[in-house]
Amino acid sequence: MALSFPNIDPVIVSFGPFNLFGESFEPALRWYGFTYLVGFVAAMWLLNRQADRSKGLWTRDQVSDLLFYSFLGVILGGRIGYVLFYHFDYFLASPMYLFKISEGGMSFHGGLIGVITAMIYIAWQQKRPFFAVADMVAPVVPIGLGAGRIGNFINGELWGRTTDMPWGMVFPTGGLDARHPSQLYQFVLEGVALFLLLYWFSKRTNKVGAVSGMFLVGYGVFRIVVETVRQPDAQLGLYWGFITMGQILSVPMVLIGMYLIFSKQDKQQ
Repeated sequence: MALSFPNIDPVIVSFGPFNLFGESFEPALRWYGFTYLVGFVAAMWLLNRQADRSKGLWTRDQVSDLLFYSFLGVILGGRIGYVLFYHFDYFLASPMYLFKISEGGMSFHGGLIGVITAMIYIAWQQKRPFFAVADMVAPVVPIGLGAGRIGNFINGELWGRTTDMPWGMVFPTGGLDARHPSQLYQFVLEGVALFLLLYWFSKRTNKVGAVSGMFLVGYGVFRIVVETVRQPDAQLGLYWGFITMGQILSVPMVLIGMYLIFSKQDKQQ
């Protein structure tokens, strides 16, 4: 008694095709990209509200700069990270694969590196401590993460391992067996639960970097947990027979996050 996957066309509207450097491209507005846009708009609204309440520490123009470079970091870092972490062999065979977003997605860990790079730049540009920027951004990141997981679900990708649980779902690309809808698990944990955790924690800490640390710990733990039921990437499988690439990349996040939570001093922003 498995649930049926709700077949939603992942493409809202398409354009083209076009040829570029001998490669064929067909640009399209997809639900996956649209969900990221929704997350970006929601984050902008929350950060603007936070700036208005910061008593002059932040302005809306500074928030706009922060969002622009963070969004750029997500897109570039997420795509580059996906290619390097999960499909480096494809890149070696055809470097243009980096631009074929329709044939592959985004890597959270790559996007995280991109956002950290953007925050370093903003901290330098606005002459702020790095963690004054990071602690500002961290609580709104789960909005984009949750929205992205809904996009993964609509795409029918990144599904889980086979299961006999009553909420198991048969995905069009996952064979005839019911599978864990792991994208929805990640939406609940990385999106909803992590957002609530960071909102609660940010009201109860006075340590620089602690909110950023809690984000790293929360996401890392949730990702490690969900990876136990998520289907390993076919081209990578399980390392040493028991751990996925996502778990390997998440362990350092948890360790660094714990260090930030327990080591930083009182806020001086």
